[in-house]
Amino acid sequence: MRWWERSLGGRARGRIIALLRRGERTVEELAHDLGVTDNAVRAQLATLEGEGVVYQSRIRHSGGVGKPAAMFAIATSAEPLFSAAHAPVLRALLDALQLRMSGAELDALFRDAGRRLAAATVGDSARRRRADRGIEARVHDAARVLTALGGEVDVERTPGAFFLRGHACPLSDAVRTERRVCRAMTQLVSEATGTPVKECCERSADAAGPVRCCFEVRRSA
Repeated sequence: MRWWERSLGGRARGRIIALLRRGERTVEELAHDLGVTDNAVRAQLATLEGEGVVYQSRIRHSGGVGKPAAMFAIATSAEPLFSAAHAPVLRALLDALQLRMSGAELDALFRDAGRRLAAATVGDSARRRRADRGIEARVHDAARVLTALGGEVDVERTPGAFFLRGHACPLSDAVRTERRVCRAMTQLVSEATGTPVKECCERSADAAGPVRCCFEVRRSA
């Protein structure tokens, strides 16, 4: 059983998701395939709709006297939730890049990736408005961006700087393969705050050990 069949609300919802990934279905069709009642399926679909995993795609008219049936499908934005390919593909890509590029070229590549990520997550208009906001507000903006990407980030205020301290790393597998991946996140924080940022991430000496994000933003910025 795949992880999402166990985790997204338990086995019942996982089976509904598996069926809908094969094509849109009505409540009655799902209930028949699963051997449960229509009401049981409706309850699970309501939860999945609320989580943005499924949606009512259309109404099917049979042409007869029966009531039109609502068709349900997987939301396109939810498909990445079901993939386990991202981490191994990224590790393989990093291995290939290491063979083809120098350290300086990798640094430049990851910083460019960070700028592109900032454009996608922070937005150009928000970055233009950052000059009107204090550094502390911008640091908290950056923390929210990192959290949205899967980090667990706290902002620590010191007399000379702010530290964005992560309790995990959303790119830990990639960082274990190539530490320069942190350059992308450093650039992302720099773009979000509008100031140079120093990376101070914690990496275990053990290759399988924990990785924790940390970025320093000077208060004088």
